[in-house]
Amino acid sequence: MDTPFSSGLVWLRRDVRLHDNAALYQALKHCQQVHVAFILDTTILDALPRADRRVEFIRDSLAELDARLAELGAANGRPDCGLIVRHAAAEQEIPRLAQQLGALAVFASHDDEPAAQLRDGRVRGHLADHGIAFHTVKDHVVFERQEVMTLAGTAFSVFTPYKNAWLRKVNDFYLKAYPVERYAAHLAERPEALRQSVPRLSDIDFEATNLKDLHIPVGESGAQTLLADFLQRIDDYEQRRNFPAVKGPSYLSVHLRFGTVSIRQLAREAHARMQAGSEGAAVWLSELIWRDFYAQVLANFAHVGAGESFKRDYDAIHWDHGPHGHKLFDAWCQGRTGYPLVDAAMRQLNQTGYMHNRLRMVVASFLCKDLGVDWRWGEKYFATHLNDFDLSANNGGWQWASSSGCDAQPYFRIFNPTSQSEKFDAEAKFIRRYVPELASLASKAIHAPWLAGALELQAAGVDIGKTYPAPIVNHAQAREKTLERYAVVKKKAA
Repeated sequence: MDTPFSSGLVWLRRDVRLHDNAALYQALKHCQQVHVAFILDTTILDALPRADRRVEFIRDSLAELDARLAELGAANGRPDCGLIVRHAAAEQEIPRLAQQLGALAVFASHDDEPAAQLRDGRVRGHLADHGIAFHTVKDHVVFERQEVMTLAGTAFSVFTPYKNAWLRKVNDFYLKAYPVERYAAHLAERPEALRQSVPRLSDIDFEATNLKDLHIPVGESGAQTLLADFLQRIDDYEQRRNFPAVKGPSYLSVHLRFGTVSIRQLAREAHARMQAGSEGAAVWLSELIWRDFYAQVLANFAHVGAGESFKRDYDAIHWDHGPHGHKLFDAWCQGRTGYPLVDAAMRQLNQTGYMHNRLRMVVASFLCKDLGVDWRWGEKYFATHLNDFDLSANNGGWQWASSSGCDAQPYFRIFNPTSQSEKFDAEAKFIRRYVPELASLASKAIHAPWLAGALELQAAGVDIGKTYPAPIVNHAQAREKTLERYAVVKKKAA
């Protein structure tokens, strides 16, 4: 076997797992001894709230990964294998650690987010100063960057042609797992000075969250548990996916975000079931392809990552950035808009870090097209609160909702929050869970409680404006204002 490097270091980032890990596989295959590290990057962590579910999810997943490394190492005669975890600025720590370990090469997975690209460029330079190679490989998407292009050789900006090209290109080669375990004998034992256990949250100045109370499983084992459960109901996915009170989604998005599960495994499972005739699997695979689509948009259109609209004409829209806009935005953030489905969705996000995909579209449309608030404000709020926050998907979703993105909904398509509520939460099970002050209202009245009769409201203990807010906007009037606001786009197009 070709092992040109005597020692290598794997820098885990968005790939917190052992199985089917592309960077780990390449390192084990090409190095005689391989160390594995994760940097709790202070450049990122210092900006986060001290109680952040994502940090706890990562920390607990790292602890599981450390144990799995130790087991794999012991099985191959290396009892002191384990994960090296450092709390520092990755830009300085990776070159320092590589030198300390005598690594001749560092391996990592690609990360096309703008800040990550800048960081990796600096790391590459620091490593090169010491004669250390830096190899990065594709891992967190099936197809990336310029792998799926139009016949003209340009990047896709419309989803359906991209999906069709993706499906034509995909085959067993692209979906097969990297056989990490085959080369596990090359795992290196940690030097004694680096055998510390994974830091506790308090060691890195973070606090415990309600992650465990939410029963969100962590690590590779958690991802496999969720996948096994989902595969039993994947055939019904198309019928169940739009209803937030129903167990329809896979709930794997946070695992995809941090790489505790391989995208190749998920796409392989979906693709095989689609070919066997499962409509649900076909729809789920399509959503995985959307994820690849948004990742290649970020990689190929730099202005998107810089906070600009994909359709540049939409940056001419005048959003309500004044005190009134801030007041509306605060009500949206708190789940106090007077529209029960919107409020339930925002409260779910605030309490759990999760939001159903249908509701992400509803609340995003409401913020941009009912309240006239800049989509970037919503994008930033989601970035702070979503457990599964991923820049490309979050940006793509918000630009889709605001009609400023690639293959977005037309600007004149404006979700009606009441009809969305009646259609997708008809029995109001979801609303009652997160807006308990309306729980006693009948299902026919709960979707628009301001229209209910005084006696019905009194019997349910609801006082509009006191126990539950009145609508902060009139949807019909807001729709007209939105069409006026977006008229600037029509003028520029003309």
